[in-house]
Amino acid sequence: MANMCPYGRFTHAVVRGIPETFGKPAGDGRENGEISVDLAKAQRQFGCLTGALRQKVGLQLIEIPPDPELPESWRIEDVAVIQGDTALITRPFKQQRRCEVEAVRRVMSELNLTVVEMGTEEGDSAGATLEGSDVLFTGREFFVGISSHTNRRGAEVLADTFRDFAVSTVPVCGGARLKNICSMGGPDTIIISNSDGAKKTLRMMEQLTDHHYEILTVPEESAANCIYIKGPSKRDFLLHRPTEECPDSISAFQKLQDYTHLPTACSEASKLGASLSSLCLLINRKHTYF
Repeated sequence: MANMCPYGRFTHAVVRGIPETFGKPAGDGRENGEISVDLAKAQRQFGCLTGALRQKVGLQLIEIPPDPELPESWRIEDVAVIQGDTALITRPFKQQRRCEVEAVRRVMSELNLTVVEMGTEEGDSAGATLEGSDVLFTGREFFVGISSHTNRRGAEVLADTFRDFAVSTVPVCGGARLKNICSMGGPDTIIISNSDGAKKTLRMMEQLTDHHYEILTVPEESAANCIYIKGPSKRDFLLHRPTEECPDSISAFQKLQDYTHLPTACSEASKLGASLSSLCLLINRKHTYF
């Protein structure tokens, strides 16, 4: 099962369009109410992201149409964890979000990936919740953030699925999900927020791993989530928040001098607690099956 390709090598990106119900939480929304967002701006930012992935990085883009009945389905990273030829279809915390997996499952099957289901509330996966934005794969191992969205049983299911890799659980001490506070900035490089909670989570990660990672600290928490891709051209790309959204973090990104930097706006999704990587699933396939 282990993927022997260089870390960050991808050929495809799967995304799901921004629906007209963007900003409305899954369910009736009575508990927290709706958050004020600019739908048109969110759709433009989504278009810029997909354009960068397709035209600048060179990935094959697969876009699932938006579904107004699934207002959070654009957070596509939550519903699958993909490594090598295996896709684990997750179980989001909110019951209302679990219908989101159906369209993603079909795409994974069409790409000839081995699809593993977390299953129903019964059996070995009973009580498990797992969202992909709580999962950080470093190329060597998995870290799973235990948060309000992902529990230990969900992490156990992931460990059972990807047995070629060590899987460690860490509490999310800052941010709603693990990848709100950290992401991979390349092979052996972790980008992490400078917040106290993020530092605490990082210390626990360092205690649990046998590997050494370079640490790139950014002062703004929203800048901590980036997308690293070694594209088909074998160039190193880093998609990160632009100057107007994270002005204090740009100098940190520039330390990665050999990278092609692609500033990518994500302000509207960020209002809803989402990070840049929430909007795509990255896959490495040698052949196209469409």
